[in-house]
Amino acid sequence: MAQQVKVTPEFRRVCNQFAAILGGTHEIEQGPVCFVSRDRPFRATILGRRTTSPLVRYQLFSFESLDRSGRALCLGETAVFQNQANRLIRNLQSHGITVTALHNHWLFEKPRLMYIHWEAIQNPITFARNTKQSIAFLG
Repeated sequence: MAQQVKVTPEFRRVCNQFAAILGGTHEIEQGPVCFVSRDRPFRATILGRRTTSPLVRYQLFSFESLDRSGRALCLGETAVFQNQANRLIRNLQSHGITVTALHNHWLFEKPRLMYIHWEAIQNPITFARNTKQSIAFLG
């Protein structure tokens, strides 16, 4: 059984700020992991049926393994329209964030959706601000 690290008041404070910057709701999971989700409303269909599923529309962000210097493993994921993918990748890279995946999740969706995943070892607040700037054009 893995040893669980106590959630400190500092971790909670940083998680609250991380979520506020990203404009999402948060929860703290065992680990501890600060997990933030944010709905990105857009119109899409899969197999000809309209979808509003969180599996399609939600942006996801997290940080964990916060060290004494204030840096953590920070992760992000979002869906983009295919014609937005290159711009988001460039935006993230310009902030020192590594893009780790670009792929589809669905077949026969309209418009064509691509999912981008990214990671960095950064201060979570810096990561949240850099991510917010990078995704701002998505609306």
